[in-house]
Amino acid sequence: MFPTPVQKTSAGVRVSYQAFLPLALILWLLPLIAVMIFSIKPSVDFTTGNYWGWPTSFEGFTNYGRVFFESDMPRYLMNSVLITVPTVIGTVALACMTGFALGVYKFKGNLLIFFMFIAGNFVPFQILMVPVRDLTVDMGLYNTKTGLVLFHIAFQTGFATLFMRNFIRALPFPLIEAARVEGVAEWRIFWYVVLPLMKPAIAAMAVLVFTFIWNDYFWAVVLTQGVESQPVTAGITSFNSQFRAAYHLMSAGSIVAALPPVLMFFLMQKHFIAGLTLGAVK
Repeated sequence: MFPTPVQKTSAGVRVSYQAFLPLALILWLLPLIAVMIFSIKPSVDFTTGNYWGWPTSFEGFTNYGRVFFESDMPRYLMNSVLITVPTVIGTVALACMTGFALGVYKFKGNLLIFFMFIAGNFVPFQILMVPVRDLTVDMGLYNTKTGLVLFHIAFQTGFATLFMRNFIRALPFPLIEAARVEGVAEWRIFWYVVLPLMKPAIAAMAVLVFTFIWNDYFWAVVLTQGVESQPVTAGITSFNSQFRAAYHLMSAGSIVAALPPVLMFFLMQKHFIAGLTLGAVK
């Protein structure tokens, strides 16, 4: 039996996809690969112009050791942890509660409040830069990790609420009605009925928020300064003055700063994908 034209076309598309996918992957990873190679090169390679060639010697342990022991990288990493983890917890907790209220209860102004959460996502951060900075100064939160955490939670809760509300509305509502018939309190319904079903969504949102906050540079520069409170994204710029033209050390510091969100994604990959795809098909 000969293949039909449709089958031939499908086979051709599949072969093209399999051929171009590795090429696209290499092109996408090329900058990261270049930085990784830079991070294990000796300084002499850069002085002699060997930017893209193979390293003349392996200096990975030396370069990464200098990053950790001759700079403030450990302090910046700790600042990022102390900023990112509370932000993720606060954002996910608020989003779960507001998403439950907006997704389960029907009251006057429900849609208006929901649209206000959505509208906040379309306001450019650059417009808010000056008023937010002035507000942190007036509140005594400028150049503090607490101030950065609070404003990150405020900015992230809008999108997280949109995500959680839509997820909760896709849950089987008869479970909530059955619990109410049994006389279960509303907070118990949220804690024991709805929240366990939201675990995939919580995992997906935690990964998204963690990645965004860890990689944030804009607010880190606007609201903090100095090693006492700056996260690693802003602190990495200090390498420009501490290790002037030391591209191998700057590359090593960049790799170290990028590892936590990558590890977070791979550890939570199963739950992350489940949270994004749950409800896509019925």
